[in-house]
This record gives sequence, structure tokens and C-alpha cells, in this order.
Amino acid sequence: MRLFRRGPKRDGDDAPRDAEFAFFSVAEGSRFRGQVREAFAERGLEVTVYSDVVTDSAGRQFGLGNLAAVCHNDERGPRVWPKVIRGHVGMVLRTMDAPSALDTLPPDQIRSQLYPRVIGSEGLDRETFRYARALAPGLSEVLALDLPESVMILTDDALEPLGDVPVLRERAMANLKALPVEGHETIKDARGMRLEVVVGDSFYTASRVLVLDALVRQVTGQQLTEDGALVALPFRHQIAFHVIRDAGVIPSLNALAAFAASGYADTPGAITPYVYWWRAGRLTQLSDRDEAGDGLRIVVGEDFQDMLERLVARHRGDE
Repeated sequence: MRLFRRGPKRDGDDAPRDAEFAFFSVAEGSRFRGQVREAFAERGLEVTVYSDVVTDSAGRQFGLGNLAAVCHNDERGPRVWPKVIRGHVGMVLRTMDAPSALDTLPPDQIRSQLYPRVIGSEGLDRETFRYARALAPGLSEVLALDLPESVMILTDDALEPLGDVPVLRERAMANLKALPVEGHETIKDARGMRLEVVVGDSFYTASRVLVLDALVRQVTGQQLTEDGALVALPFRHQIAFHVIRDAGVIPSLNALAAFAASGYADTPGAITPYVYWWRAGRLTQLSDRDEAGDGLRIVVGEDFQDMLERLVARHRGDE
């Protein structure tokens, strides 16, 4: 007799796929959206459900992408989806119906809960976020207010009463540096490949790319060299890096490219599937979609190529 019942099994890959969320089958997508509608109805709110968003009679929209990814990645299976969905919907409605934290919290407390957030630039309204800092193609840095149940991305108008953006960013960066490392794992092999992977529940784990030199010291106890590091931030709860010291950068680059693409797929809070070269605080993209659009390729510039040749030559000289 089994002590624990297994939840309903997921449909196999051969089942017809949902048009919006390919990690769901058609049947799973329908079940998910039906449970979303029920969760809103339990809260007294009738919504119209579309493929990737729901709307209420007041015109408010609630995106489904992150919630769908959370359900997909929950190892307990579809049996827990109703509970997960109800919890998410409750949190969203409490946040939307409550007074704005910008109106209720004193300015000093707001500054103490301010963090920089690295996000994908797609869909970012440049008229609303004129202060947003471009980090690399497809990546931007904004400021966010960390709240007990949510994260509020702050617009130009929201920041104006709080002070000058450079001063606010300096405080946010100090808050980011003070975060503890929640989880760390080293992945390595005999070829010299070595990746340091930092994970955490914090919504700002991946944003620690902004203070990567401090994170490297915190995790490894060592300083970055002038050659910098390879880094990937596939989604908000994970960052992986390789400190560049020798020819191990070559297998590490290939491993990190695969790692980033895999971590980006079907995850809540997805940021980027690409690998970057971090050097003196600047990011240079090293991987991209191949020409067919169904895979990745490594693309390096002259500076990175020169560095590789120098490290390989040193390695051969040491043999």
C-alpha cells in the first residue's frame, strides 16, 4: 500500500500543444485557464480569459505567463495547480486593491527597500521609464520597491518625489550588495569547465550581475582579474558565472551557453537566454540565436578573441 498518492500525470510530449504556452498540452492549457477563471470568481471578480492574459470589467489586465510557468515547473503536478493559482490571484488582488506603498510608506523606508532590477527590455515603455539604464542589447536596469507580497517596478513619475535617480540608484546598489547568498553550487569537469551557480528566492538574485565583482568575492573569496568573467542570468532567481583565469574559459563558455538557454526556457521571471562577458562592469553579449532561429551560436568580437588566444598560448607554454 502506498503512503503517498501521486498527482495527475502530465500529458506526454506527443499530445497537441497549447498555442501560447507550449509546455502545456491543449488539455492542460484549458485546465489551467479554467482554474484561473475560478480563482478570480471565488474572489467575486468575473474575468474574460484570453490565451496569455485575463481582463476584468474595469479594463485591468492580469498576465498569465509567469503563473503558467510556475505551475509548469511545480514538481507536484497538476493536482496543486488550483492552490498555486488561488494563492497567486489572492496576492495580485490584495496588491492592486491596497493603497500604494508610495503613499503609505515614509521616504526613508522606501529607500531602504529599494533595489536595482535587471529585466528583459522587450515591452519596456521608454516613455514611462526614461531613466532605465541599457546594459546590453535586450537588457535594462530599473529600480524596484521590494514589498512583502510583491515587487513594484518604479516609473519616472514614482521616483520623482523620492529624489535624484543617481542617488536613489546608489542606495539601491548598496541594498543589493547587502543581500545574503541563499544558495551556491559549483559545477566543474576534468576539461577545466567551471561554473559558479547562485540561486535564491530573492527577485534580485540575477540582478547581482550589477555587483558581480562583490558577488565573486562573496562566493569564491577571490578577486576578478582584468579579464573579468562569463555570466548568465536566465531568470530572476538564478545567476551563473565563470571567473576567467585560464584556457578553461573555452569549455566554460560552451557549457554556460547551454546552461543559460535551458534555464531561460519556460521559467517564471525569464530574463535572457544568452551569455555575456562581464569586464569592468560592462556586458558584452557572446551567444545569440543561430540563423535558423532554433539553436544558439557563439559570437565573439576582436577583444574577446585576443584574450582567448593569449590564454590558450599561456596554457600551451605551461605544458
